[in-house]
Amino acid sequence: MGSSMLDGLSMLGGGFVGYIIPFLFVLTIVVFFHELGHFLVARWCGVKVLVFSIGFGPEIVGFNDRKGTRWKISAIPLGGYVKFFGDDTAASTPDPEAIAAMAPAERRQSFHHQPVAGRAAIVAAGPIANFLLAIVIFAGIFMFYGKQNTTPRVDAVQPDSVAAAAGFKPGDLVVSINGQKIDNFTDMQRLVSISAGQTLAVEIERDGKRQVLTAVPALQERKDNFGNTLRLGVLGISRSMAPEDLKLDPVPPLAAIGLGVKETWFVVERTLSYLGGVVVGRESADQLGGPIRIAQVSGQVATGGIVPLVHLAAVLSVSIGLLNLFPIPLLDGGHLLFYAIEAIRGRPLSERAQEFGFRIGLTLVLMLMIFATFNDIVHLASRLT
Repeated sequence: MGSSMLDGLSMLGGGFVGYIIPFLFVLTIVVFFHELGHFLVARWCGVKVLVFSIGFGPEIVGFNDRKGTRWKISAIPLGGYVKFFGDDTAASTPDPEAIAAMAPAERRQSFHHQPVAGRAAIVAAGPIANFLLAIVIFAGIFMFYGKQNTTPRVDAVQPDSVAAAAGFKPGDLVVSINGQKIDNFTDMQRLVSISAGQTLAVEIERDGKRQVLTAVPALQERKDNFGNTLRLGVLGISRSMAPEDLKLDPVPPLAAIGLGVKETWFVVERTLSYLGGVVVGRESADQLGGPIRIAQVSGQVATGGIVPLVHLAAVLSVSIGLLNLFPIPLLDGGHLLFYAIEAIRGRPLSERAQEFGFRIGLTLVLMLMIFATFNDIVHLASRLT
């Protein structure tokens, strides 16, 4: 065990740079476009932007543009922020004294004096930019590299598996699952992977006739190519690798955009399914990861080249956009919740109520970060030993 630990530490030290550079590349892309969404809509609404920062903490390098915005890269590369005129903090909490002392011309440039629809648009623009970035990346990959299609035909059925019990046989062609059309084996694989413990009505074609088989995917742990443990729903069938069942189709631009949207929605659906599974106890929370896990995965994926790394940036962009929409004060979704309440009531919540909400949000975010980092450390320690 001591030798394994030393070997692991040696590998960790040797791969440190190989992890950090891809991590910074991926995170910077995602954070930049998130904040750019806030920035562009704020400028469009006439709001003065004081700071556009990639990272937190002390400034490393920066410059002022002609409209007075300070663009900078900061020392802690774990996010970013846009600070508007009238903000007290990077989380866009208001500065009551500064707001009260503003002249009419200044109020027109203040974020907190914008109508509720304008403020909501500025806040929502960040997550929306993340989703758009993901769609563009996915669409670009499909357009330039095509789409590999594998006919959803069963090649083999594992003995004593869910598929065997359900009556699957080699040669079966899967047509649909729960009414959802299946065009290729990957579609089926993805749908099954997020459906552990759920009853699936699988329509197949056998000897020219269609019939429906009922199966409940089993939850299994599997290792990916980098040794990471994944929990997936499985049936116990393998795909056909016959030449006639394998093809690489070119994808025109409009179709690529459609596939980009579909791919983005799959990440959203998979994330929500996992979080729902954690809540009901079907999934383990140890899969929640933080910066250390992201850095590790970035380094692993980077060994495959720039395309897999950019693909990871798209997946991470969707995840960050979705996370920011959660109705937790301090996150974009929390701001949108406050604005929805303001629109319904006709007036904003009291400063005391908003401050209380932000404190709760800060506590929840810190708890999530601590928990995710703890999972990262446990995961890293298990790999080293």
